Amino acid sequence: MILEHRLQARYDKYPEIKVIKKYGQLPNVTCYPGQLNQVFMNIIVNAIDALEASANNSQWSAVNPQTTDNQKLTKNNPQIQIKTELIDEKWIAVSVADNGLGINEKVRSKLFDPFLTTKAVGKGTGLGLSISYQIIVEKHKGELRCFSTLGKGAEFVMKIPVSLV
Repeated sequence: MILEHRLQARYDKYPEIKVIKKYGQLPNVTCYPGQLNQVFMNIIVNAIDALEASANNSQWSAVNPQTTDNQKLTKNNPQIQIKTELIDEKWIAVSVADNGLGINEKVRSKLFDPFLTTKAVGKGTGLGLSISYQIIVEKHKGELRCFSTLGKGAEFVMKIPVSLV
């Protein structure tokens, strides 16, 4: 809801960004909800930024082929897919995938380093993904991974334990 204005079409510059929600049945999860919301916001904002950059380059593609659904998207159809699933009785997964430009391997390998940003000066601090990594991995004892293919988008997968105990 907070990002709704960023998803709307803006003049001829950016087309509407569709959000596809594929929410699985999840158990109650013991977690730090405010911090997880911060992670989700960081990753979704980055996906929106990537789709806007793709619009500037007139480049659209299929959702990252490494996603389990491998949903095909049309050329001028920017989308973000948010998916939740129960892995087993101890773990859940949340993934956020976009069909933007993707992330090259050199950047992807340093993605969670503090102060790394690919955004223009004044547009980002390079702390969002670093903080997100700390929240998922250190606070929640989970995993945060990024899969990407240039020209085909990126997918961030968060694996979170059902219980912090």
